[in-house]
Amino acid sequence: MALALCPASCGEIIQGWIQGSEKLVSCPVDWYSEVEITTGSPLPDERPLVRAMVNLVLKHWQLPSHYGQEIRIDCCSTIPIAKGMASSTADIAATAVATSRHFGYSLDENTLARLCVMLEPTDSTVFRNLTLFDHNTARTRIACEGLPAMDILLLESPLTLRTEDYHRLARGQMLRANAHELDMAWQQVQQACTHNSPTLLARAATRSAVASQNLLPKPAFSELLALVEACDLYGLNVAHSGSVVGLFLDRHKHDVEQVSWHLDKPELVVHWPKRHLLRMVEGGVKEG
Repeated sequence: MALALCPASCGEIIQGWIQGSEKLVSCPVDWYSEVEITTGSPLPDERPLVRAMVNLVLKHWQLPSHYGQEIRIDCCSTIPIAKGMASSTADIAATAVATSRHFGYSLDENTLARLCVMLEPTDSTVFRNLTLFDHNTARTRIACEGLPAMDILLLESPLTLRTEDYHRLARGQMLRANAHELDMAWQQVQQACTHNSPTLLARAATRSAVASQNLLPKPAFSELLALVEACDLYGLNVAHSGSVVGLFLDRHKHDVEQVSWHLDKPELVVHWPKRHLLRMVEGGVKEG
């Protein structure tokens, strides 16, 4: 038996055209997908990508493919699906690590990232550090040492958007038009990690969120920016290919009840009926 856990993401801290292609820095939070691999018969209701990852891991370690029919996958996750929270990345990354461990192997982060990208565009939650990542090819992996301490009030929308549908959008020209803003945001992310500054990290995230409005606009976005200003929060971020929004704050410094009061106003609650107070955490898959 082998157990592994991978965190969800509250959208991205930044995402856009950086260093010649679309890249992102995910925003890992303390909400996990837990995968247990045991010897047994496959369950009838398996998630297809999870089973695909088991087969891919067997091929990677040059193990007989029929071993897959002796593998039971128990995937336990309440991460909302198709909302920009890296639910699929969490599932397949945890599956890859747990399957490898079940057979006595260990996956490093870079190999894990390459395996995940073979199945779908992948969030950088697979890395321990905040990492600039080419989520389509895994060719770029630039880690930032340090993690500013921060809480996130995640606003969950009822709207869903599959990652593959987002990637079908004709967005190349708009991405390139925002390249300067995203370069600046990436510099701020690096400075924020170096100086342990939640303020700088939130500025970078807000900058990227504003740029993302031209690609996948969030409803009542100007009202959310006004709320950030009114409550003196650090800033906000968005799921660039999903529907969630995160308000960056410190639960010991900021008045979360006051923020919730603002969010209960009709013009906001209609778009963001669910909220989750989470911590930003280290990424990476942890073995149980």
